[in-house]
Amino acid sequence: MASSTISCNASDLIPLLSGGANATAAAAAAEFICQRFETVSGKFTDAGYAIDNTYLLFSAYLVFSMQLGFAMLCAGSVRAKNTMNIMLTNVIDAAAGGLFYYLFGFAFAYGAPSNGFIGKHFFGMSDFPKPTFDYPFFLYQWTFAIAAAGITSGSIAERTQFVAYLIYSSFLTGLVYPIVSHWFWSSDGWASPARSDNLLFQSGVIDFAGSGVVHMVGGIAGLWGALIEGPRIGRFEQRSKPLTLRGHSATLVVLGTFLLWFGWYGFNPGSFAIIFKSYGTSPGSSFYGQWSAVGRTAVTTTLAGCTAALTTLFGKRLIDGYWNVTDVCNGLLGGFAAITSGCSVVEPWAAVICGFVAAWVLMGFNKLADKLQFDDPLEAAQLHGGCGAWGIIFTGLFADKTYVSEIYGGDPNRPFGLFMGGGGRLLAAHVVQIVVIVGWVSVTMGTLFFVLHKMELLRIPSEDEVAGMDPTSHGGLAYMYTEEEIKNGIMVRGVGGEDDHVQGHVGVL
Repeated sequence: MASSTISCNASDLIPLLSGGANATAAAAAAEFICQRFETVSGKFTDAGYAIDNTYLLFSAYLVFSMQLGFAMLCAGSVRAKNTMNIMLTNVIDAAAGGLFYYLFGFAFAYGAPSNGFIGKHFFGMSDFPKPTFDYPFFLYQWTFAIAAAGITSGSIAERTQFVAYLIYSSFLTGLVYPIVSHWFWSSDGWASPARSDNLLFQSGVIDFAGSGVVHMVGGIAGLWGALIEGPRIGRFEQRSKPLTLRGHSATLVVLGTFLLWFGWYGFNPGSFAIIFKSYGTSPGSSFYGQWSAVGRTAVTTTLAGCTAALTTLFGKRLIDGYWNVTDVCNGLLGGFAAITSGCSVVEPWAAVICGFVAAWVLMGFNKLADKLQFDDPLEAAQLHGGCGAWGIIFTGLFADKTYVSEIYGGDPNRPFGLFMGGGGRLLAAHVVQIVVIVGWVSVTMGTLFFVLHKMELLRIPSEDEVAGMDPTSHGGLAYMYTEEEIKNGIMVRGVGGEDDHVQGHVGVL
């Protein structure tokens, strides 16, 4: 907490008030002044806590609004016959994630190792509130946990049994993600930059808002889910080139992207957690403080996303010969995923470089995915996993010395970006982070998806996939269609009774 109570000592005031006479009256006056001073100082301290917690709550609400963006983006990116399924998975990610993060996840993320990571946090938050650990902090961390789960759901869309969503979402938010966030964000995490001693490569990992902790975790989990499930029916069955199974609503994709953009201003700037903190040496006279860093972080976030969007626009025009709004939206999000690691410690001009490279990273991974016949309906593994990894490398290259010192303890000798003259220690720590995240998520989530596959709980039957998950698993289609539209564009499978058969044919919807 930035605020601190300033003390007042009556004995220091008595000589100033007495003037050599009436010492008793001077002592009484000094005592009265100090009492009033302590009251006013305490009010300022209370105001500081209120400001910081209100800021964190507002940031949590912004990040939670990203769930609406995820829902719209996912719904628009799948075919109409799977709309209700993907929307329901987004609701479950938030609901199951909320419960399991409360029961288990928060304890693993921020519990003390001396208490086996659990301590007083297990099945509740009995030591809340306290000056550095209040309820808004839990809410904010929960929104990050469910964001990681939402990323994974996009990779395995249109072919996954609903029970598998329930299992993986609970496991990811209750164990896999919290362990990673403890490593890199908790004050006693082995690679955290907030440690008081024994910093990894004398720097720790600067993954400010989670290019690795959130985006890589969700992306690598989705990678294993999609690999083990295999591609959707029809995706790679043509010999000439992969068939693009287009989503049914570019409108929803664009609206969802804008909502995610809006929420990212809580995701990145909100990760400061507090805003009422001055970087100046003269209290009351400094206009430069954490509020300035929050603004700069919002600017770097914006520039990286905008640059990635424009780079993708012209890059795809050169590659494919047309302007594609869906690709531009994904490019924009790729820029955001990349800048999330270093958003607080880089200059705005560096964010432009981050977004430019992120766009090509995404386009390159998408080409590789087609070559390897890897099917991810929302490009989530490529976008969040690939661009997230680039963002971690980018921070190790471009982190600014001044910003690193201000945000991480004030040590002017702390390692910073390689290209900024800070040596290779920070970059080395970030390479370790990438390796560790890939390994941990592969072992945990890869094993989980493999077990679900062997138990035949992962992928839906082929006839249900062809007919669509909405009519076969969720009671009917999300939209109303005329009989002619059904015949020409969508398959419908009756559920129950004598109508348990397939009508129509596979179409674009």
